[in-house]
Amino acid sequence: MVLSTAQQSVAMYDKDGEQHYDIISAFIKSIRGSDPNAAVYWLARMVEGGEDPKFIARRLIISASEDIGLANPNALLMANNCFQAVQVIGWPESRIILAQCTIYLASSPKGNGAYTAINNAQSEVRKSGNLPVPLPLRNAPTALMKELGYGEGYLYSHDHPGNFAYQEFMPEAISSMKFFQPGSSKKEKEIEDIIKQLWKDKY
Repeated sequence: MVLSTAQQSVAMYDKDGEQHYDIISAFIKSIRGSDPNAAVYWLARMVEGGEDPKFIARRLIISASEDIGLANPNALLMANNCFQAVQVIGWPESRIILAQCTIYLASSPKGNGAYTAINNAQSEVRKSGNLPVPLPLRNAPTALMKELGYGEGYLYSHDHPGNFAYQEFMPEAISSMKFFQPGSSKKEKEIEDIIKQLWKDKY
């Protein structure tokens, strides 16, 4: 009976084959596409196929940051707690925890502002290389470094109204380069408004 059941599961879901990657792809794309019914279906396919629950939970963490991110920061907390709970509980009850997290993520507002921001910043680093850190931002643990101007002119934000002081934090060569691009989510637009309010036309 055990052998028969095991063979049936392998036939339904090959954890080391193409179907493994196709199903996890369909799962993530269903979450990204805000379809909780489809997402739970693909989750069920993985559960019935005997997939490692930690593998599924790890992908939920990635999705929570890549596809939801700043649009709903609680999504990452949910996914991380899901991963921790799955490690404690194991099969078969983990399927419930995974389903809860899957439905939450699929029905959450979506945004990829953080994902595109780090991609844009990394692309610039590869292009422009190791640009020098502005002197006011440098650490000055020695007298010589202080004499060379390290840390000179730095404004401690908390000493200023609203805990903000207008100063340069970027290398001079890319001073006004903008990496964060808000999407259509309400939260990302709020972040963009804060940036504009503080930095005016700089970015």
